[in-house]
Amino acid sequence: MFFLAVFLAIPLGRYIGRIFSNEKTWLDTIFNPVDKVFFKLAGINPETEMTWKQHLIALLTINLIWFLTAMFVLTNMGWLPLNPDNNPSMSGDLAFNTAVSFVTNTNLQHYSGETGMSYLGQLILMLWQFISAGCGIAVAAVVFFAMKERSTEKLGNFYFFFVRSCTRILLPIAVVVSSLLVFNGIPMTFEGKDSITNLQGDKVEVSRGPVAAFVAIKHLGTNGGGFFGPNSAHPLENPNYFTNIIEMTTQMLIPLAMIFAMGYIVKRRKLAWTIFGVMTIGFLLLTIPTIISEVNGNPNISNMGIAQTMGNMEGKEVRFGSAASAYWSIATTVISTGSVNSMHDSFMPLGGMNQLLAMMVNCFYGGVGVGFLNFYIFIILAVFISGLMVGRTPEFLGKKIEAREMKIAMIIALLHPFLILTGTAIASYTYSQDPETYASWLNNPGFHGFSEMLYEFTSSSANNGSGFEGLGDNTPFWNIACGIVMLMARYLPIIGPVAIAGSLAAKKYIPESAGTLKTDTPTFGLMVFAVIAIVAALSFFPALALGPIAEYFSL
Repeated sequence: MFFLAVFLAIPLGRYIGRIFSNEKTWLDTIFNPVDKVFFKLAGINPETEMTWKQHLIALLTINLIWFLTAMFVLTNMGWLPLNPDNNPSMSGDLAFNTAVSFVTNTNLQHYSGETGMSYLGQLILMLWQFISAGCGIAVAAVVFFAMKERSTEKLGNFYFFFVRSCTRILLPIAVVVSSLLVFNGIPMTFEGKDSITNLQGDKVEVSRGPVAAFVAIKHLGTNGGGFFGPNSAHPLENPNYFTNIIEMTTQMLIPLAMIFAMGYIVKRRKLAWTIFGVMTIGFLLLTIPTIISEVNGNPNISNMGIAQTMGNMEGKEVRFGSAASAYWSIATTVISTGSVNSMHDSFMPLGGMNQLLAMMVNCFYGGVGVGFLNFYIFIILAVFISGLMVGRTPEFLGKKIEAREMKIAMIIALLHPFLILTGTAIASYTYSQDPETYASWLNNPGFHGFSEMLYEFTSSSANNGSGFEGLGDNTPFWNIACGIVMLMARYLPIIGPVAIAGSLAAKKYIPESAGTLKTDTPTFGLMVFAVIAIVAALSFFPALALGPIAEYFSL
């Protein structure tokens, strides 16, 4: 599955680079007229160049409008059309959490889709899965062109990047993927529940809906929101091993392709392969131990004399097994998709720790577009530190990195641990002071209960959306707290890298010389990896020691 994703991502990256460079592609005949309709209806001239500040204003404005639209639909689903199962409207706090979650590409779900959402609500959320992903890709394109330009304040047009991301990247691939899913048994209908008689002779009401289209974009856009409560562990979201391969490959496709798109646009393919190498090493260091841990099974069960030939199968589907479930769990947390084909709450402690670490680092591939932005911050930090170590002025792609860029980079790098650890501390204090009142929060008090709360804030801050679902999270505290974290963790890490890229793009270009620090070498790649490990991973070690590490030693 991994090699298939890489094989497809390399030509897709070149295609994405050509799209943003406004070069001719074979889909122009189909989509040029479509793009013109959108621009004409919106009164937008896609040739108008924007500064980095204008890009951000455009992004934040349309995201606010989408949030308000989502709030209206979610709080009024009960009487709006396309509700054959008569599912109720959402409460204000749950609607706030859900609207924020889908607009920010997080897709954290404190509800179960088949009972908590009408078809109109599902379609609105499916639309947000397209446009939130399109925003991430468009913002990455702004940074790519800032890296490319020698000296400019104009960095293309946000709406040009955004519309082309949706129509020429997300839509065509989503059509192909959803078609494959439909032909493999995933429902695509607007009819309500179906009554069937099971093998025991009992009559059962089975939920269905426009599932295939929803599942395709949930993975392609690294969104992760499930149509049903169990997500891709549900047999109507992921019926067999072939659909598992399709969904797994699809969610890795664009995050990998964006690396190669950067190399194409900036004309530095060696830098792209260096970045890909660092990300892949990090991914494998998390994936391989997790697979080994799950395949070996639970030592407590082995001590009881019970064979575990299939590994740790608690919370896993037999049709996927422990190895494919473990692989998915790290891919979905590294890439910030957040979809699941098994229950992460049931993984062995070291598997759960690696899922947490994948989200805490949040830059090995990452979500569509924003994954590269997070890695870009660590490149800036590594360039500055390396420059100080060798006594050279820190430069990246011919631009001096000075105090302003470093301050922004450090603020963004420290924001992630601040949001996660502060939120977890408040939740832990609240529960410990009155465990009877908040008993519904935790089904597993102790080390694992702490991990459940830590995971929820980590998932929210990483714009991931998966969860240790032993946590009772549909409460005003969790809905509002996670909503605030998702907002801050989505937009501040976008604002920071764009501000840095815009600042560097406006500076005077300095040609490379013998004294220039090379940033496309294995040595520099190792330096970036070290900075990630020190700044990101070690910030969370005390929290991990209280949760999954302590649980591991208690087995």
